[in-house]
Amino acid sequence: MSARPNTAADTAAAASAETADPCCTGPLPVLGRDVTVPLVTGGEVTYAALDYAASAPALQRVWDDVAAYAPYYGSVHRGAGYLSQLSTDLFEQSRATVAAFLDCRDGDQVVFTRSTTDSLNLLARVLPADCQVFVFETEHHASLLPWRDARVTYLDAPRTPAQAVETLERALADRDPYGPALVCVTGASNVTGELWPVRELAAAAHAHGARIVLDAAQLAPHHPVSVKDLDVDWVAFSGHKLYAPFGSGVLAGRADWLQAAEPYLAGGGASRTVTRRVSGEGAGGVDVEWHTTAARHEAGSPNVIGVYSIASACKALTEAGFDTLVARERHLIDTVRAGLAEVPEVRVLSLFGDDAPRVGVISFVVEGWNSSHFAAALSAEYGIGVRDGLFCAHPLVRTLLGSDPQDPGECGAPEPAAPGELPQASSGGTPASLRSLNAIRVSFGAGTPDEHVERFVGAVKDLVRDGAQWKYRTEDGRCVPDRG
Repeated sequence: MSARPNTAADTAAAASAETADPCCTGPLPVLGRDVTVPLVTGGEVTYAALDYAASAPALQRVWDDVAAYAPYYGSVHRGAGYLSQLSTDLFEQSRATVAAFLDCRDGDQVVFTRSTTDSLNLLARVLPADCQVFVFETEHHASLLPWRDARVTYLDAPRTPAQAVETLERALADRDPYGPALVCVTGASNVTGELWPVRELAAAAHAHGARIVLDAAQLAPHHPVSVKDLDVDWVAFSGHKLYAPFGSGVLAGRADWLQAAEPYLAGGGASRTVTRRVSGEGAGGVDVEWHTTAARHEAGSPNVIGVYSIASACKALTEAGFDTLVARERHLIDTVRAGLAEVPEVRVLSLFGDDAPRVGVISFVVEGWNSSHFAAALSAEYGIGVRDGLFCAHPLVRTLLGSDPQDPGECGAPEPAAPGELPQASSGGTPASLRSLNAIRVSFGAGTPDEHVERFVGAVKDLVRDGAQWKYRTEDGRCVPDRG
């Protein structure tokens, strides 16, 4: 295989060299950076995409790499043709690239999935019998919900990193019976952006005979993630948060539980051999020998484009240098936090306090405003895209807002008192009777220009001071401009 020229990879590399940003002190080029959107007040403005925590825009480098490979597209692992063999090489090289990006240990497996959610559901399916799972209530639903067939202990939200470690240590020490255990923890909160003490939590888990999986969906796009240094057993992340297109994800880590379990999906690619039983018990059925490599859990035709895009993003971030990316992101964080601090009506949500290190994810509420109304006005009147709601982390947001755990908190605007209209209070916000349990989240990263966060800060100040310029109503549970 090594004697065959890797035409697709070579072509993609050449395309990347032509489009790579020669200076990493500014934002990395991303798709959509020049898109303009209409404003309800008239005219157009360049769209400020500040919802990176949900989906980051694809890097231009990634898109160019994929476009360069596309003519060489072929089915992997099963074809004798040149393009199929070429694509197989590219697919497996991408696996090696991701392993290097994560600084995996010798013997670790990199399994390609659809997303972080898919990765953690896969891990939940391979847990040993009687495995006990420990997870903080602060987790994203992707980490909170997959463990339905295991014994789960949900831990209360800590208020300091040290308290998180102490809480976990007590829970692990008290577990009965003593047996296999798994801790699931985020690296950076998708609500507050705060960094969690992953290395210390991993040490606590291992000291009590447990393993740990890191949800790095929000961490990997912003900070380097080393499986060796953090000493985690597995790490999961999604391509669509790592500046790659939708539909691809990774579960990387120890192979033993993965190899011992039945495949996550049964089908072609996962099986090494399949034979008919010709006699004895079960005659007429089939016997299957499953792969022991990562292919065991990659049944079906894989998402080659998605896998290659993740590898391309890993290379682009590594080449840009995380020290440079982190330093620039801190500048953006400081700009947003300083601007919001000048608005008394704004309360930024936090578990660990203002001084806690964080990535570019900030959630807040505005006194007198329904969060969906506020987010709708940012979009319609300023061309700024943020997120409102509970961010698929309902228990955490309820805790941060000090609400009862049973309070309703559906995302979206509440039904207005008068049909078809969301009336405004004298302050320009939403009457107290129309507020709902949700928050506003602004998030950014390597592709965010300074102007976008500066426009956001200015828009927040304008809306709080002057109110919305347009009337809004609810439509399918969302707050939208009333164009009638």
